[in-house]
Amino acid sequence: MSNFFQKILRREDPRVYQDKDSHLMRTLRVRDVMALGIGTIVSTSIFTLPGIVAATHTGPAVALSFLFAAIVAGLVSFAYAEMASAMPFAGSAYSWINVVFGELFGWVAGWALLAEYFIATAFVASGFSANLRGLISPLGIKLPDALSNTFGNQGGIIDIVAAIVILLTALLLSFGLSEAARIENILVVLKVLAIGLFIVVGLTVIKLDNYVPFIPEYKMTDAGAFGGWQGIYAGVSMIFLAYIGFDSIAANSAEAINPQRTMPRGILGSLLVAVVLFVAVALVLVGMFHYSEYANNAEPVGWALRESGFGVVAVIVQAISVIGMFTALIGMMLAGSRLLYSFGRDGLLPSWLGKLNDKHLPNRALVTITTIAVIIGSMFPFEFLAQLISAGTLIAFMFVSIGVLALRRREGKDIPVPAFKMPLFPVLPILGFISVIFVFWGLSTEAKIYTAFWFLFGLIIYFVYGLHHSKKHLR
Repeated sequence: MSNFFQKILRREDPRVYQDKDSHLMRTLRVRDVMALGIGTIVSTSIFTLPGIVAATHTGPAVALSFLFAAIVAGLVSFAYAEMASAMPFAGSAYSWINVVFGELFGWVAGWALLAEYFIATAFVASGFSANLRGLISPLGIKLPDALSNTFGNQGGIIDIVAAIVILLTALLLSFGLSEAARIENILVVLKVLAIGLFIVVGLTVIKLDNYVPFIPEYKMTDAGAFGGWQGIYAGVSMIFLAYIGFDSIAANSAEAINPQRTMPRGILGSLLVAVVLFVAVALVLVGMFHYSEYANNAEPVGWALRESGFGVVAVIVQAISVIGMFTALIGMMLAGSRLLYSFGRDGLLPSWLGKLNDKHLPNRALVTITTIAVIIGSMFPFEFLAQLISAGTLIAFMFVSIGVLALRRREGKDIPVPAFKMPLFPVLPILGFISVIFVFWGLSTEAKIYTAFWFLFGLIIYFVYGLHHSKKHLR
């Protein structure tokens, strides 16, 4: 029995990961990482969630939910920045937790991230589909319900647009990271300009009455808490997925040039830009129309512009935003494929996932995440996906926040002293951990139940397959 516990709690030698990941090509610069981060964070969520959350939970106070979620994400981002600087390995939290806590805990953290990347890819694709269909509908172009809605939703069988955009993104990534980064950099600039255009135009039609009362009176609805601080809290838990992009870029640490400096700048910088944009869009959106108008509206930004008489601007903003959603798909599918590669690299999932092609790219892992994301994104509804992303992400964030405490004891010994260190140690790591638990507790009961099933399934895979095929400690 003692050997069993020794095996599942074995901590990986960081030199092993450094050696294994040395075959990956280092091509990402600070601007590339920033673009990946901003492109992933500022994605479908900024064009969809403000309206949905305002109508469902917060009313005009949706900006407060974004702000509070940003504070929690900010605390975690400091931990991610130090981890990525000290241990620039593929797989981010999965690999880090293997080093500081051991194999079983690393598996749990990685399995949580796997849910995030699978579902987030599907979520972004679903948002892309909704916005594209909204863009072309004024032209009289409308797909049949069977091909525009997810399975069992309003006569839908498959969201064909979501499936196609995932496949196209995978095709781009299969050519290499440098090519994807160049496209990412261009699209991110266009997307930020489109958001700025919406903010400027939207400010001209704001009605102050739409902000009153800013925090509606609390009541319970079929969707959960609405109004009061209870509604804002519920909004935080739903909205938290908006900030997951900064953790996805950490998965590419092994492909960054000078990752000790590149990763902290990319992680913290992209999150700061995203917070400003999210809060601004949320405030403008609820000022343009009463929050109730955004109920069940998956493309509130385009709708608000059209209803305000800015049809041409709506087309421009939505066209750029739809194209710009590729940036989030690039980021998520990059992160997901690198995580799957890490599992295969260590033997915890089939080792063929950890194989690189002749261009040193983990394209087998890329094909796998593409296939799964197509199934999820084209079959499951948008709102269902949102909370499941948050659940997986938050569990991984708990591990990373508390993992900094264990990391500090080894810095300067078997782990290099990082170029960036989390300030106010150990207060901020502990505060980050508690804050993440607080956000997780606010998730719906349904999301927690599905999360529990996901982890039960993951533990079965680990004990049946991963434990017996692990080759983590082999160079």
